[in-house]
Amino acid sequence: RDLPWRRTRDPYAIWISETMLQQTRVETVVPYYERFLERFPRVSDLAEASEDDVFAHWAGLGYYRRASNLHRAARVVHAERAGEIPVEERDLLALPGIGRYTAGALRSIAFGREAPVLDGNVARVLARVFGREGELRTHEVELWELATRLVAGSRPADLNQGLMELGAVVCVPRSPRCDACPLDGVCDARRRGLSEAIPTPASRK
Repeated sequence: RDLPWRRTRDPYAIWISETMLQQTRVETVVPYYERFLERFPRVSDLAEASEDDVFAHWAGLGYYRRASNLHRAARVVHAERAGEIPVEERDLLALPGIGRYTAGALRSIAFGREAPVLDGNVARVLARVFGREGELRTHEVELWELATRLVAGSRPADLNQGLMELGAVVCVPRSPRCDACPLDGVCDARRRGLSEAIPTPASRK
């Protein structure tokens, strides 16, 4: 898909997109992303804005903690790093609202580092390809290890974005489009006729 954040390697823009995409559909995010960057084109613009201004440009996306954390993190980056978003995982994880997935997305897409990503879409792809039955959360540690092995020696931005896209468009939760999948020939779930059964839906507690 031709998405605006796919046309840039700017770490700030990618950070904004990854934050907005948490728990929100792509088609909803696109106009918000474009308006947000038009109003806050640099880390300094976001850092120096009032919280009310930030929330006003987030209104409608929901999950306002994301906006609050983004604003707080921008202030830290602006004040302590002269507006330069850090490259190393430990420094990214120290910022409000940035977890392992967002750090991996930033490091691989913006900085070209061999950093894995594992969101729900990528986890589902890997669980099916490697035939890991059961709920995704029971395999989380192993799936991170698999993602780490896959990204080593690869073009990390292309690999990670490809896995994300595959999970979003082809290897979907229900009725996966296996005939259109480039991994069809190496997918264990497909080979065993378990594409619909893997992974098991998460149980509600």
